Parts: sequence; structure tokens; C-alpha cells
Amino acid sequence: MKFEVSSNLKISPEDIDGLLTMKGVNTELNPFIRMTVPSEWSSKPIFEWPTGNVLFSSWILLFGILPIDRHTFFFQSIDRQSGFAEASSSLTNRLWHHRRDISRNGTSCRVTDTVEFQFRLPVLAYVLAPVYRFIFKHRHQVLRSYYGGSAS
Repeated sequence: MKFEVSSNLKISPEDIDGLLTMKGVNTELNPFIRMTVPSEWSSKPIFEWPTGNVLFSSWILLFGILPIDRHTFFFQSIDRQSGFAEASSSLTNRLWHHRRDISRNGTSCRVTDTVEFQFRLPVLAYVLAPVYRFIFKHRHQVLRSYYGGSAS
């Protein structure tokens, strides 16, 4: 399964780094989800993380409290200017590809999240696929409310 969500954000090139941190990720996911992160990664911007290796596993916490999945981070590519490509997995998903493309346009940028996933148990698609879409639409609403901008 695959979907895409995009936003045009009024964000300066200097502020784009905020889109590539675990603090930024958790701000986008709040209040529905929070992802745990080991301390050595929590303060390091994602664009400084290595690629091509499993980095760590993160608990996915519903409402920041209840563990609902365990996500293992693996980045294929990371670029400070243009985003990242993640090819991870979790207890729920055999495959989790999340690509965040960032294209700059003067004092604004377009952020596109493309998510492709394959459940370990196909029956979960009926319940969780709409939830994933909702979460990413919520993430973009948070981005637009924080930086200003519009859906695209």
C-alpha cells in the first residue's frame, strides 16, 4: 500500500533543519503518537545520522504512553537540503518505506511524504492503512500550523 501527502510551507531555508529531527517528528505526531529514541540520537539531527545500517529500534507509543509497535530505523539516504529515504520495518510492518522530499523555493518549501508499507498480517490493512493516512495528514496539518502554508 502506498500514499502521499504534501504541503507548501512558509519556511526559510535556515529553518528547514527543524523538519529533520526526532523532536520535530514527535512534534508532528503529537498528541496521537510518540516515538522513543535513544539519547545519543535524540539530540543529533537526522541529516547527521549514518545511512546503510540499522540504527536503533523505537517504541511507537499511542498517546505517548501505550506501546503499540516497535520500529527499527534504517535510512537509505539522507540529505540536509532535500530530505531522506527510510527503509525500515516494525513488528507490524514487514516493509516501511518513508520518503520525505523537501524542495525549496525562495523563502518557502514544499514537503512531500511518500509512505509505502506492507503488513506482516494482510488483514491489518483494513484497520491500520486509514490510520496511517490520518497520522500523516495530521503531521502535515501540524507543519502548516507551525510554519504557515497550505496543502498541495
